[in-house]
Amino acid sequence: MTESDDERIADLEAALWHDDPRFARGLGKGRPRRPREYRQGRAWLAMTLALAAVVTGVMVPHGLLLAVGLVLAALAVNLFDTTRRRRLNRRRL
Repeated sequence: MTESDDERIADLEAALWHDDPRFARGLGKGRPRRPREYRQGRAWLAMTLALAAVVTGVMVPHGLLLAVGLVLAALAVNLFDTTRRRRLNRRRL
C-alpha cells in the first residue's frame, strides 16, 4: 500500500474509534458487537413501559395514566430514529 492509503486507513480507524468505541474494540478482538445504530435496547424498554401504561390506563379507566402512556410512547418512538443520533454526533464534532 502507498503511504496515502495507510493515512486514509488510519483516518478511518480513528473515526470509527471516535464514533463507536465498543464496536471498534470488538472488531479488534475479532468478535465485533452490533454497531450503535442497531442497538435499541433502551428504546424497546421505553416502548414496553409506555404500552403497559396505556393498557393499564384503558383497563382501569384512568385518563391521566392513559395520557402519560401515550406521551411516553411518542417519546419511545423517537428513540428508534438512528439518523437523529448521527446528526447529533456530527454537531458535537
